[in-house]
Amino acid sequence: MRKICIVTGTRAEYGLLSPLIRAVHEDPEMELQLLVTGMHLSPEFGNTWTQIRDDGFPIAKKIEMLLSSDTAVGISKSNALALISFAEALNELQPDIMIVLGDRTETFAAVQAALIAGVPTGHISGGELTMGAYDDAIRHSITKMSQLHFTATEVYRRRVIQLGEQPASVFNVGAPGLDNIRRLPLLSREELEQALGCRLRRRNLLITFHPVTLEQQSAAGQFGELLAALDELDDCLLIFTKPNSDKDGRSIIALTDDYVARRPQTSIAFDSLGQLRYLSAVRQMDAVVGNSSSGIVEVPALQVPTVNIGDRQRGRLRAPSVFDCEPRRADISRALQQALAYDRRRPLQHPYGDGHACEKIFDILKHSPAPALKKAFYDLGPDFDPFTLRFGEATPDTDRGCSREASTDTNNKQ
Repeated sequence: MRKICIVTGTRAEYGLLSPLIRAVHEDPEMELQLLVTGMHLSPEFGNTWTQIRDDGFPIAKKIEMLLSSDTAVGISKSNALALISFAEALNELQPDIMIVLGDRTETFAAVQAALIAGVPTGHISGGELTMGAYDDAIRHSITKMSQLHFTATEVYRRRVIQLGEQPASVFNVGAPGLDNIRRLPLLSREELEQALGCRLRRRNLLITFHPVTLEQQSAAGQFGELLAALDELDDCLLIFTKPNSDKDGRSIIALTDDYVARRPQTSIAFDSLGQLRYLSAVRQMDAVVGNSSSGIVEVPALQVPTVNIGDRQRGRLRAPSVFDCEPRRADISRALQQALAYDRRRPLQHPYGDGHACEKIFDILKHSPAPALKKAFYDLGPDFDPFTLRFGEATPDTDRGCSREASTDTNNKQ
């Protein structure tokens, strides 16, 4: 029986991984070893480990690591604790492979521990760019410590190979975020109102804003600009979901709580909505606002426009329904007006796959041999064309433009 260890540290990450977790759990030839850590175990962030329990998944280990501090020193100390605890858990569980998603600091600690313990890692969502956050460096570092790679687009697959990974170990499976849109029976407007405990209005916005960890401007300053822009809107319900446990995240939480307390008739805040309520809410929104990756991946798939603020998602491929802006009140207001005027009936070509990512990952895990720990660096050579993975063969300018935009995008030309 193959032992599959899956790590989850946040509510959003668990939502993306849940179809894969279920597939592994229900397969008689696999043993699920679920490691739950980070925000899941914090009352401050909603104790979302209980959702995992209620979904019927056995938790192999709870990895306590989150200090009550969001300073740079606090985050580093939290991850030092995580590294120790992951090392102990992997030594006890002895998994055949560990699966991680994304680029969070606790994920980085888990992969470090696996590397030293001789446990191969499969990494989901490598090759992406987020130029406003240190997540970018963490993501690429995880790539170099992993043996299997499951990317969301072909552009991202090519980038992982550019980092020296063997092409045969890099699979373009699409974005797991689309799987739940295809799989979950989303709530109706009336059911959503009951689940949220409030009535929707003529206009409705869903807001999620995370700290931008490489910015000089404070998270509070950027979020204050957003709140000032939201104040200009009339007859609009503002639904806030609170940020992750990133550096300076608590300042955004405090500002959110204060804003909602002063405007109880037009705003409401949640620690976590969970996948069903979140995706159901997105479908009923006039726009989604903030700097979360869900605004880039899941929201366009529901034909809802996104106002993407600042550099946190800079570098990711995006649909034409995403309106980029600087973290300044006037720019945010302008992007809001563009988003609210967006024609949702327009046909939209989504760059992130077909909503079967977790099925493809599961199939590879089930039918492929265990990856070797040793891996040779894949040298591209002097004639390598990074936009086609071909040697000495030119690519049409139109194809190059698409790929280059994924690497250097700053603003939509809309």
